[in-house]
Amino acid sequence: MAAQIVALIVFIALFAIGAIRGVHIGVLMIPGAAGVALFLTELAMEDVIAGFPLSIMVLLVGVTYFFAIAQTNGTVDRIIDSALQRIGSKAALIPVGFFLITAGIAAMGAPLAGLVMMPVGMQVARRYGIDYALMGLAICFGVGAGGFAPTSLYGIVTYGTAHDAGIPLNPLLLFGITVATYLLLLIAAYAMFGRQFFSRARTSGGTAIATPDLARTAEAPGSHPFERETALRRGSASASGVAFGEDDEDEAMFDASHSGHAGEDEQSAGLPPFTPIQILTVVCIVALLAAVVLIAAFGREPDIGLLCFAFASVLALVDPATGRNAVSKIDWSTVLLVGGIITFVGVLQHMGAVDLLGQGAKSIGAPIVAAFVLCAVGGLVSAFASTTGILAALVPLALPLVADGSLPGWALITALGICSAVVDVSPYSTLGATVVATAPLREKERLTGILVRFGLSMVVIGPLLLVGGLVVPAMLL
Repeated sequence: MAAQIVALIVFIALFAIGAIRGVHIGVLMIPGAAGVALFLTELAMEDVIAGFPLSIMVLLVGVTYFFAIAQTNGTVDRIIDSALQRIGSKAALIPVGFFLITAGIAAMGAPLAGLVMMPVGMQVARRYGIDYALMGLAICFGVGAGGFAPTSLYGIVTYGTAHDAGIPLNPLLLFGITVATYLLLLIAAYAMFGRQFFSRARTSGGTAIATPDLARTAEAPGSHPFERETALRRGSASASGVAFGEDDEDEAMFDASHSGHAGEDEQSAGLPPFTPIQILTVVCIVALLAAVVLIAAFGREPDIGLLCFAFASVLALVDPATGRNAVSKIDWSTVLLVGGIITFVGVLQHMGAVDLLGQGAKSIGAPIVAAFVLCAVGGLVSAFASTTGILAALVPLALPLVADGSLPGWALITALGICSAVVDVSPYSTLGATVVATAPLREKERLTGILVRFGLSMVVIGPLLLVGGLVVPAMLL
């Protein structure tokens, strides 16, 4: 037990040292994992390196590379321009729309398939002056909500494991409770990052307006000369697009070259037709979504990263210059951050440190307190590791808590599953890392801070909400 405790202390200490010294945490985590394995375990170094999440790396790199090509050749901007003409005046509902669309995609078998909406969502957020945090959270919530559908991975693992353990859990009930939970979180996200919509409604007599918020100042989150210009005109999305890996110098050059044109009425000129390469890119995007659906329909789990690489290679062969330019837009820093942390968590799991936390929860006398602790442990570990793996590992640990009938099994398993997923907005998990990776360069630090606070707060808020609002009422029925 002493070794596990020391390893957990080292894990927490590396976070603190990285924050205090301003050192990349992923860089610290990899040698930290190796050191813990060398001195506290018999784990071979090959096994430590094998814990590096290559699947997440492929996912992040593939998604950002594919959509970087689509953005660079103007396809994403062109799609957004077409969509914005049909949006109407309900700009405040755009994050809700992305939540619903993403949930639908995630419900098709692979929750992470919903991440294909993230780059487009960030473009739309930029165009309409929507806070990137609100858009990112809305899409992450959509992934989580759709992922617990009876046809998708999180739902299948949760109710399947429960049924194997002899706990009756209705998959539709699990899905309904999950959607309700994420809708509550979306309302909270609106309250924190969408207050400009409410101020617009008041100043316009309760009628939503379509133009971005002109009242956002230079100190407001996400404020930038790009957004102030966009608020004055509705031209091509390429003028206000979020380029992967863009920097402030590039944006300053754009501001200088477009000064004096804010008053132009570009809408009247209409939109240009799609170019051949843009048409091919649209075909690839549709084919990507279709491939995800078909692979899931045949009972296989689609690898979104590999599919993105496949279609990106087609586009790169047709337009090599754009393909070369898009490589520089890949956010390798985020890949290293997530990879280093998950590598260390793999060592902790091998040592039994994660199991130690779960066993500690089971040894608590009060059932409600034990349920809260177990849900909190699931959320804490899932913030840095595979949600699917945590669901499969922790659901059996809940059996002692329901064996004597003191806690309703279906409610506890539902709470444990959702608590393990709501923390995935953390930038150390796949969803949060994709938010940061697809955001503009100037927003990455701010978004990382927001997602750290929001994601880790879910370690406590999630159990309070689910245990207090679901498990306790179920006990009284």
